[in-house]
Amino acid sequence: MSKTKLIIPTEREDAEINAGIARDPDARELSDEEIAEMRPAEEVVPDVVKAYKAGKLKGRGPQKAPTKQPTYIRLSPEVLAYFKGTGKGWQTRLDEVLREYVRKNA
Repeated sequence: MSKTKLIIPTEREDAEINAGIARDPDARELSDEEIAEMRPAEEVVPDVVKAYKAGKLKGRGPQKAPTKQPTYIRLSPEVLAYFKGTGKGWQTRLDEVLREYVRKNA
């Protein structure tokens, strides 16, 4: 079994990481108090961990028809901020906008 090597970021890298966190409305650094309150998953949800280790939990499960395909897409910051700002289900709303565009331009 190989050991993982811990690589400490430089001050510049750390500043870039923190700037990225500050720009992302869905990310924030945890406080020392929040970190101190963390517990291993085995303590919090032992049945879930046991099922996962037994191979009984595998992904999301079946989707409603039609099944969507996972992909990676680069979006402009303002587009991403707008759709994320609309709350839960933002990816579905973005998909609806794109589907409407396809219907009008196909």
